[in-house]
Amino acid sequence: MRLFKLIIFFVLVSCGKTSEVKTVTSTLAPLNQSLELEVYDFDGLSPLINKNDNKTHIVNFWATWCLPCIKELPYFEAINKKYLSENVEVLLVSLDFPNQYEKKLKPYILEHNLKSKVVALNDTDMNSWIPKIDEEWTGAIPMTIIYNNKERKFYEQSFTYEQLEEELKQFINN
Repeated sequence: MRLFKLIIFFVLVSCGKTSEVKTVTSTLAPLNQSLELEVYDFDGLSPLINKNDNKTHIVNFWATWCLPCIKELPYFEAINKKYLSENVEVLLVSLDFPNQYEKKLKPYILEHNLKSKVVALNDTDMNSWIPKIDEEWTGAIPMTIIYNNKERKFYEQSFTYEQLEEELKQFINN
C-alpha cells in the first residue's frame, strides 16, 4: 500500500509539472544546398576511373554507411593534400543509395570538408559493372584502385595511412 501511494504521488507531481520548450533557430543555410553532387551511371563513371594521362590516380569506392570506409577516408584526404603537387589525383566514388544523397552523403561531405573530388555511382546493374572495374572484385567496400599510365592495382581492403602511402609511392617512384 505504501508503494502504491508513492507511485500515485510521483504520477501526480509529474502530471502537474509543465515542461519548458526551448525553440532553437539556426541561421545556417541547409547544408545540401551548397553542394552540387555529380551522379553517374557506370558508363559515365568509366572515363573518370580509366584516365590515360601523366597522373597517378587513386579511386576509392566507399559509402557513408560503411564504417571501415569512413575510418579510412581521412587517409585519402591527407594523401590528396600531401601529394597534390606530385600529380596525384584522388577520386572518392560514393556507393550510397540515391535516397541518401541529400540526408547523408552531402551533409557528410560538407561536415568533413572533403577536398578530394566526390562523385556518386548510381547504377543498379552491379553484376555488369563490378567485373568491368576488376574481375577479382566481389563488390565489397571499401575498395581502391591505384593506377597510372604504366600500371593498375586493385585493393579490396581497408588502408591505414602508412599502407596507402606505401602503395602510392610504388606508383610515383615507378
